[in-house]
Order: sequence, then structure tokens, then C-alpha cells
Amino acid sequence: FMSIAEQMGVTLQNTAYSVNIKERLDFSCAVFDRNGALVANAPHMPVHLGSMDRSVETIIRLNSGDIHPGDVFALNAPYNGGTHLPDITVVTPVFEETISPLAGEMS
Repeated sequence: FMSIAEQMGVTLQNTAYSVNIKERLDFSCAVFDRNGALVANAPHMPVHLGSMDRSVETIIRLNSGDIHPGDVFALNAPYNGGTHLPDITVVTPVFEETISPLAGEMS
């Protein structure tokens, strides 16, 4: 799962327009399980990981039973894992027959 988080970061860095993301690497990528527990994170900007789990937990709580393949959730609510306005957490569910972790990133 660590490799998945690292590849998320490579993709984000290669497709970003922002200098903060492309050069400063001011983002974090991680994989969470279906309950919102951290499974693996890439070593980009680990400070985001302190609040990212709250964002994932909020998405799970508010959308329980209604999360489907192709869904994308974006949030930066201060009481639900947001840190400051420029940081936006994007969470996409990943489905597999035996497991269903959630992938998240913050920039």
C-alpha cells in the first residue's frame, strides 16, 4: 500500500500547475481502510496526515452506505479535518473484491 500512496504523489506532482505542489511538494498522499484508519502514507508532507484521517472519517460518517466506485469527495471544513483554506482534502474510494480502502490526498 505504501507504493500506492507514493504513486499517487508522483501523479499529483506531475499533473499539478501549482509551484507549491510541483516544487515544494506541499501535499500528502495516503491510503485508509474502510473505517478511516491509516494503512499507508507516502513521505511527502506528513504534517497533513494529522488531520487527513478526520476528513476521511467525516466522509464515511456522512455517506455511509452511499459510497460508490467513481465517487470523489473534496473538503476543507475546519471541524472535519480541514487545516486552512488553501489545503483541500480529496478522497476517492477504491473498491476491490476482498478489501475496500480509501485513498486520500491533501494539498
